Amino acid sequence: TMGNWLVNHWFSAAVLAAWLGINIFLFTYYFLFFDRDEHYFYTRAILGSALAWARASAKCLNFNSMLILLPVCRNLLSFLRGTCSCCRRTLRKQLDHNLTFHKLVAYALALLTAVHTIAHLFNLERYNQSQQATDGSLPAVLSKMHLQGSNKWLNPIHSNRTTVEYVAFTTIPGLTGVIITLALILMVTSSTEFIRRNYFELFWYTHHLFLIYFAGLVIHGIAGLVRGQTEQSMAEVHPYHCAEYLTQREQNCTHSCCKDPEFGSIPAESWKWVLAPIILYVFERILRVWRAQQKVIVTKVVMHPARVLELQMQKKGFSMEVGQYIFVNCPAISSLEWHPFTLTSAPEEDFFSIHIRAAGDWTERLIDTFQLETPRIEVDGPFGTASEDVFQYEVAMLVGAGIGVTPFASVLKSIWYKFQQADQTLKTKKVWSVPWDHLWVFPSGSAPIPLPAESQIYFYWLCRDTGAFAWFNDLLASLEQKMAESGKADFLTYRLFLTGWDNSIANNVALHFDTATDTVTGLRHKTIFGRPMWNTEFAAVAAAHPRSVVGVFLCGPEALAKSLQKSCHQHSSLDPRKVKFYFNKENF
Repeated sequence: TMGNWLVNHWFSAAVLAAWLGINIFLFTYYFLFFDRDEHYFYTRAILGSALAWARASAKCLNFNSMLILLPVCRNLLSFLRGTCSCCRRTLRKQLDHNLTFHKLVAYALALLTAVHTIAHLFNLERYNQSQQATDGSLPAVLSKMHLQGSNKWLNPIHSNRTTVEYVAFTTIPGLTGVIITLALILMVTSSTEFIRRNYFELFWYTHHLFLIYFAGLVIHGIAGLVRGQTEQSMAEVHPYHCAEYLTQREQNCTHSCCKDPEFGSIPAESWKWVLAPIILYVFERILRVWRAQQKVIVTKVVMHPARVLELQMQKKGFSMEVGQYIFVNCPAISSLEWHPFTLTSAPEEDFFSIHIRAAGDWTERLIDTFQLETPRIEVDGPFGTASEDVFQYEVAMLVGAGIGVTPFASVLKSIWYKFQQADQTLKTKKVWSVPWDHLWVFPSGSAPIPLPAESQIYFYWLCRDTGAFAWFNDLLASLEQKMAESGKADFLTYRLFLTGWDNSIANNVALHFDTATDTVTGLRHKTIFGRPMWNTEFAAVAAAHPRSVVGVFLCGPEALAKSLQKSCHQHSSLDPRKVKFYFNKENF
C-alpha cells in the first residue's frame, strides 16, 4: 500500500518535503544564529534562549505568510493549469491540492504564532525582571543603560511601574501582535468543516480578516523593541572582552572597555517577504472586480424539484471547459458574498448554466428571489478543477454524490456533442458504467459481469433519498431522448445508486420490476439499491484495462473520497507498464 501511495503521490510528497525542509532550515538556522551570534550577547544576557525561539519562529511566520495567499489566487492557478496543459499529469494534479496546501500553511501559521507569542511573553517578563533588579548583575546594568543616552538602551521597559500587560497593549509590536493573533484565531476556527458547510457567511466574512492580519504583520516590527549591539560598537567594545567591565567598572576607568556599548534595532523584514504575494493578490482582486462588472444575461430560469434552481446565462467573451466552476454574486442579496458553483453546461452550448440547491441562507434567499423576479447576477470565472482532465485519461471513472453530479453533467453533455460532431480527438466510443447483476435484489451479493473492452468512461451517481434524483432527472431524460431520436440509445449507460430507502419504496419497485422505465426516477435505467462495492469495481476496471491509466473523479463527501482513494492505492500496480489509478477530487 505504501508503494502504491508513493507511485500516485510522489510529487505531492516531494512538495511537502520541500516545504517542511525550508521551514526546518529557517527555524534551525535563525535559532542558532540568535542563540550564538556575538551581536546579541547582551540581549541574550537578559532574555536567554527565548530570544532565539521568538526570532526563529518569526522567520518561519514570514515564510509561510508569503505562501498563504498563493493557493487562493484562482486566476493564477487557472493560468498555470492552462500553461501546464502539455505538462505531465503529475504536475497538473498538484494544482488540485491548492486548498489542502492553503490549510496546511494556515495550521503552520497558527502553531508558529503560538511559539512566537509564548517566547515573547517570556521575553517581556525577563525585561521586566531585569528592569526591577537592583543586584548589580549584568541584566540589571544593561536595563539601566537608557539613562546613559538615546542609542544605548537595550531593555524597552524603562520604568519599574511598567507591566507586561501595559507593553502588550500600548506598544506597536504588542498591540499589532494581539490583533494579528486574534485575527488568525478567528480565521482558523471559522474555517472548520462544520462552520463552512452550515454557516458559510460566517466563514466568508471572518476570512476577510486576512486584510488586518497582513496590515498588522507589515508594521509589527517597525518599532524595533528587540535590539542588538551595533557593528561599530562591536569593534570598540566587544562583549567577549568587555562584558565583565560593565558590572565591575571603576569610577575613573581608563580601559578601552570602559565605554558603554551601543545598540540598534533589528530592522523590520516582514514586508519584504509578503510584498510580492500581496501585489499579486491585489491584481487578482482587481481582475475579479473587472470581470464581475461585465454584464450577465440570464436567458432561462428553471425550478426543478427538491428546490434546485437552474440558471442558464450568457456573458460576452465567456469561454469554458468541462468541469470548471464560477463564482456567483447577487447584489440584491449581498454585494460581498460570492459562492462557487460547478458549471453544468457543455463548452459546445451557446450558454453556460449552473444548478443551485437550497443549502443555506444565501441559496434559500437566491431561490426565493428568482421565484419573484430576475435579479442582476455577477459572475467571476470560469476556473479550472480536476474534472478538466477527464479527457486526458485513457479511462475515467466518474463518481457523483447527490448534487455532486454537477461537474459530470457537463462532461456527459460534452461527450454527447463531441460524439455527434464525430470529434476525432475523443477516444471514447461508448460511455458505460459497471453493469451489475441483480444488485438491486441482492445488494451485498453477486459480482459484476465482465466489463466490455471498449469501455472508456464509467459513471456512478449515489443519492441518499429519492428526492435527490429529481435534481437531474430532466437532464438525463433529455439526453436519453436525444440519443433515442438519433438512433444511439445505447450510447450512454449509467447507474443510479439509492443508498437510503424504506419498505414502501422497495415493495413498489418489486411490483413494477418489468416496466420499461424506473419507478423511482422515470428513466430508462433502473435504480440500484445499495452502495457500490468499490474494491470489486476497481478490480473489474483493472481487469478490463490492464495497461491503462485510469482517472477517478469524485465530487462528493470526504468519507467517500477516503474510500475511493484507498481503492486507487490498492489497485494501482507498481509496474509502470500496468494499470494505474489516479484520484481526483473537486475542491472549493
